[in-house]
Amino acid sequence: MSDMLVKLYEIDEMPEVYERLENAGIRVKRALGMDTTKVLDFVAEHFHQGWVDECRVALMSQPSKCYVAVKEKKVIGFCSYDATYRDFVGPLGVDEKERSQGIGQALMRKCMLAMRDEGYGYAIIGWAAEKAMPMYERNFHAMVIPDSHPGIYANMVEAE
Repeated sequence: MSDMLVKLYEIDEMPEVYERLENAGIRVKRALGMDTTKVLDFVAEHFHQGWVDECRVALMSQPSKCYVAVKEKKVIGFCSYDATYRDFVGPLGVDEKERSQGIGQALMRKCMLAMRDEGYGYAIIGWAAEKAMPMYERNFHAMVIPDSHPGIYANMVEAE
């Protein structure tokens, strides 16, 4: 898995992405402090502990650096930024049953727009999953950063 680079100054707002999701009963919002337990429980149930740790860091920022997708008052997706390193966006995860509706794109776009508003010119999608790369390329014109594997993740404490 390689890192990918995105030019934040070229990211469009695209309100129609959020309107379409809202019409389907899905709201994308910045997570609040009182959302922390529900967001972390969702991440723990559907993904892995490393993502829980990264998400916890994003949620502890003020304002939060985590966006969530909510349907029927339940978290169905999340995306964080500045969680492991500044200027990195991710992790991103959507409940398997809710995929292919544009939720991941909407969450990622919210994070990237927030980063742009905070003064970042570029975002790095860290350790992009091979199957997600086409979505990043198509929706954000993301480019693979050569020789970026394992990148910052080479310094992780390994599980025994």
